Amino acid sequence: MGTDAAGMSYQVRGLEPALFEQFFDLDDAALAGRGMRRVRADQPVGYPCRISLEDASVGEELLLLPFAHQDAATPFRASGPIFVRRGQPAAARVVNELPVCLTLRPLSVRAYDRADEMVDAEVIDGREATPLIERYLARADVAYLHVHFARRGCFACRIDRA
Repeated sequence: MGTDAAGMSYQVRGLEPALFEQFFDLDDAALAGRGMRRVRADQPVGYPCRISLEDASVGEELLLLPFAHQDAATPFRASGPIFVRRGQPAAARVVNELPVCLTLRPLSVRAYDRADEMVDAEVIDGREATPLIERYLARADVAYLHVHFARRGCFACRIDRA
């Protein structure tokens, strides 16, 4: 299967803000024409920004939009809805720990090989996901991971070896 997972370093990456900033200046009709909409967080947990990998604060503006998170030409090509916040200066980069927003939810951790084919997957409580992440990344056949929020299936982030 792979090597011993103990001590496997990994990096959790958010999405680049430049992909989304231009959409915040669109009016609601233009957003709707692109399958997007503006929302305001109305609870402290429930609006996880895919750039910062943090839940938005109550009252904060976000966009809910479709995003092709697995854009490979394989049967595993996929897209789905994500939230992004305005004004995020850079994509989150978190090493050897999970952002809090991931620990608050059940997760689907999906392992992909270099050909972008899914080779394994597991649903796990976010508080218990680190050993699974390390075990998957220790495998020679795994190139990277995608994490989804298990309840709604939305893409959360990508994880690579650090």
